[in-house]
Amino acid sequence: MSAQKTSASRTKPVSAVGAFVGFVGFSVLAGLLVTIGVTPAIAVAGVTTTSTIGVFESLPEYIEIGDLPQRNEVLAYQGGQSVHLATVYDQNRQELKFDQISDQLKNAAIDGEDKRFYDHGGVDMTSLVRAGVGSLAGGLGESGGGSTLTMQLVRNIKMQQALELPTQEERTKAYNDAVEQTIPRKLEEMKLAIGLAKKYSHQTILTGYLNIAYFGDQTYGVQAAAQHYFNKNATDLTPQEAASILAIVQSPNTRNLSDPKYYDANVARRDVILKSMYAQKHLTKEQYDAAIASKPADYVHLTAPNQGCQSAAGNGSQFFCDYAIKVVKQMSQLGGTQKERDAAWRNGGYTIQTTLNLDLNSQQKDLLNTYDPNTEARFQLGATFNSVEAATGRILTMAQNKDYDQSIQSPSTATSLNFSADKEYGGSSGFQTGSTYKLFTLLDWLKDGHGLNETVNGTPHIINRWTHCGSPDYTAYGPKNDSAGENGNFTVARATALSVNAAFASMAAKLDLCDIKQTAQDLGVHSADEKTELNSYPSSILGTNTIAPMTMASAYATIANNGTYCKPIAIDNVTNAEGKSLGGQPKECKQVLDPSVAATAAYALQGTIKYGTAVGAQTADGTPMFAKTGTTDDADQIWLVGGSSKVATAYWQGNWDGGKTNLRHYYSGAGGSYASARASVWRQAMTPINQYFPGEAFPTPSQSAIRGNSIAVPDLAGKTTDEARSLIANAGFTYVDGGTQPGGGTAGTVSSTSPGSGSLLSKGSTVTVYTTDGSQATVPEVTGKSVGDARSAINGAGFGNVAVAGDFENGDGKNQCTVASIDPAAGTATSKDTAVTVKLYGDKDGKAPKGCK
Repeated sequence: MSAQKTSASRTKPVSAVGAFVGFVGFSVLAGLLVTIGVTPAIAVAGVTTTSTIGVFESLPEYIEIGDLPQRNEVLAYQGGQSVHLATVYDQNRQELKFDQISDQLKNAAIDGEDKRFYDHGGVDMTSLVRAGVGSLAGGLGESGGGSTLTMQLVRNIKMQQALELPTQEERTKAYNDAVEQTIPRKLEEMKLAIGLAKKYSHQTILTGYLNIAYFGDQTYGVQAAAQHYFNKNATDLTPQEAASILAIVQSPNTRNLSDPKYYDANVARRDVILKSMYAQKHLTKEQYDAAIASKPADYVHLTAPNQGCQSAAGNGSQFFCDYAIKVVKQMSQLGGTQKERDAAWRNGGYTIQTTLNLDLNSQQKDLLNTYDPNTEARFQLGATFNSVEAATGRILTMAQNKDYDQSIQSPSTATSLNFSADKEYGGSSGFQTGSTYKLFTLLDWLKDGHGLNETVNGTPHIINRWTHCGSPDYTAYGPKNDSAGENGNFTVARATALSVNAAFASMAAKLDLCDIKQTAQDLGVHSADEKTELNSYPSSILGTNTIAPMTMASAYATIANNGTYCKPIAIDNVTNAEGKSLGGQPKECKQVLDPSVAATAAYALQGTIKYGTAVGAQTADGTPMFAKTGTTDDADQIWLVGGSSKVATAYWQGNWDGGKTNLRHYYSGAGGSYASARASVWRQAMTPINQYFPGEAFPTPSQSAIRGNSIAVPDLAGKTTDEARSLIANAGFTYVDGGTQPGGGTAGTVSSTSPGSGSLLSKGSTVTVYTTDGSQATVPEVTGKSVGDARSAINGAGFGNVAVAGDFENGDGKNQCTVASIDPAAGTATSKDTAVTVKLYGDKDGKAPKGCK
């Protein structure tokens, strides 16, 4: 809970102690304080202290100043060197030592809030008397509130403790209790102040107060306040600057200097403080006059805080910064429980070396700015790049088209959502992956012993029987193909490169849908909302699950890493405040695929770039690369995931708000539609990656791996149907009667099969057999033959109507009277009633030679 949301109750005047005094009775309070020895003995006639001592003794006696949140520094890499990325606090505070705070600030605090600070023991009886008299007289101004700096420190410590509680409900209650102006609360505050004064020196108490106090606009401590409001350090403030800062503490939401509308209220309190500083001889007459005459507009130079991920160095690094901090706060190095880890992070002092490569991340952010601009106003366009080192899982980039903004109402060009990460780490619920999910069907296909050269049906068709976790599933499902006219049989290799939906449905029907899901999970795939299980419906094979881009990049990195999956990591090392290295995220890698399966998959996915749906993605340096595209049904989510042998990169663009805008129909202004540019954009992202991490050739899969356990379709041409049935059954296939077709040969014999002779199929596949009706004959090849021989050959093929054309082709003097061409062409299967015409060679001029018959 931020102090901005809770500090409204702090605007209650501190002089509410007057009401407290009026309730208890001023003489009773005085007697109480005499009894406990806070002040020198004061004789107050008729005071009975017995009843009040019990109340006071029941209250806690001590409170610790404790360690305030320290600076946590986050580092990244640039040019191969470790560099500063961000400074992150739980609160916007930079703690100072006593001698780092200007005397003007110390004097402003004491003169304005607690003139007898160095003379009392935590509670100032004189101020309490004045507050009590003021209460009886109708109330005093702010200067007569009675709360010492030590008492105010107690209140601030309790507010800070409240903000560190685990739940919003607990934080709200404890915070309201801390600022509540009641008799028990004031008594507790006084007793704890006495305890503080006994335990700590005045310097320590004053320093603690100036470091912990809230100064409005999410700014804590005088150093952060000086930097935010004046763009300078708290070591060298002018009297008016020091007084203006201290003027904020009693009403931080209405006297801070973030907006000129608060200036008048600030100046009113500032001038009271300046008057006290002058009266205490901490200002000369000239200094006082100059300070009183000054206006906030003359010295306020509002500066955005340079703490936090909002101010992270590097182009587009803010989302990774935010992600890395969420990760490090869950690391065991910070504590055994989440409560301990949260407390350790708040206390700070850590140096976090992350895995981010600022050079590559900046380049990818520039690409997104160009091709997926955050100024797109026609629909809610999101886009990310995520690159992962294959052998380690180290996250190299996390670029996003939207700017980072954690405010409640972000501008349209910005967001608080990290599209790259799971919901736990960035608030996004992921996106449907489209055909990039086909990788897991391909891998399960290969694991099951099938091959890339195996033929599957790529014509859209309804499949009525699937296998789901070992049981039959009779869901009727038949996806359409992305490209019109995509029909026929495909090898798995070609179906992968061209991303043929129906072909992958045919593959999945031969597998178990739960095995495909398990293969995906083995490669680290999970729903971005981890409370939701991956579904394993028939349609899921085409990417209906919502998954984070970072997850897909890591899954594809497994292919590059020869079948070893490495969980993505963002933290290389953590160093504590004492300079001790605590280590980073552990490298969690596991062999989840046989290397031969990974190599065969990489071989197939290289075809996507060479002749498939990712043509244009190959970098000019020739680095071997693999990839898979993904497009949802409405083209509202567009993907390209792949990589080299060293780095995998996922490029996602789409409707981040659940809209259905078709990215094939909208243009970015950078050339082409959003969807059509993906191969080019991905190539541009991979080019510098290949320079940083030079890739190598992928292992060559064996021929047996490419073929798998498939069986060749036998040659059945001319066989009887009984012979064909027997041969099909013996080969392990299922015979399907395709019926009779017009054709040559003996009626009733086999004319063709689908898939054709020699095609590789898995055992149990269907082979459709077509027989001929004998009505056709095949025109024979007769070129070069004499007229008589040609006529005999044509008649012998079954054609009874043979004609000789009346014109001739130019001859060479040797080939006259021989056949130059035939119509229909040789090899044509046609009806035996068809007239076949031959054309002969004539003389050199194409004239009829003598003697041709």
